[in-house]
Amino acid sequence: MRLGVFYFPTDYGMEAGALARALEERGFESLFLCEHTHIPVSRRTPFPGGGPLPRRYVHTHDPFVALSFAAAATRRLLLGTGICLVPQRDPIVTAKAVASLDQLSGGRFVFGIGAGWNAEEMENHGTRYETRFKVMRERVLAMKALWTEEEASFHGEFVRFDPVWCWPKPAQRPHPPILLGGESDHTLRRVAAFCDGWFPRTRGGFDVAGGTARLRRIAEAAGRDPAVLSVTVFGAPADAAVLEGYRRHGIARALLEVPDLDRDGILRALDGYLPLLRAAG
Repeated sequence: MRLGVFYFPTDYGMEAGALARALEERGFESLFLCEHTHIPVSRRTPFPGGGPLPRRYVHTHDPFVALSFAAAATRRLLLGTGICLVPQRDPIVTAKAVASLDQLSGGRFVFGIGAGWNAEEMENHGTRYETRFKVMRERVLAMKALWTEEEASFHGEFVRFDPVWCWPKPAQRPHPPILLGGESDHTLRRVAAFCDGWFPRTRGGFDVAGGTARLRRIAEAAGRDPAVLSVTVFGAPADAAVLEGYRRHGIARALLEVPDLDRDGILRALDGYLPLLRAAG
């Protein structure tokens, strides 16, 4: 099993290129960056983690810009979004960003996606909370067409365009792996239908191993080979026994949290993870 990290790339935190270099030097496999375009002041939607919204949610850089700095600073580190809020993004512009980053990084991009939780935030982008999963599905399918077809077109309920040329194409063929976040069986069915992997969180003691077994059953019922659907655990605990359990259940990757600290604090935290990295092999 591979170990990476996730990080909210804040304007007051550690610069993405410097963090990426530190991760690669220590032997981590990947860096996944979180996304929020903005946070509406109204705060009508409660924070899913409970309590007040952490400061870092308001201060994030655009993940594709930050990952470009990370790509330029490294050679082997995989670079991911954790997660990209697809219902808040134009699919043609996002397809271009994904393909550009994947090509310029030498095929190192992983496209972690989700539908989002903040109703006001997505409403500011013209998406209704009630239809966000339908919007996400259509935008993903439209982006797949743009990445894989010389003259791509798409005609759905939320996304429509006649034949277009859209280059560059991603370095990875047919496209970078698409990992869908969420913990419900609805999410697992969406993974089996149009994604390449599952991206569950551990929040609230969620049973990742049990969910992985359900994903395999759902994939088989949908006619997909479960072996082609990877599992990446977001927010994995820094616990060697838990990580070993993930490995035994065939989980491909676990992401540890980079804390919301200054540069020195972050580097100390990364060094604290080194025994786990060595144990994971």
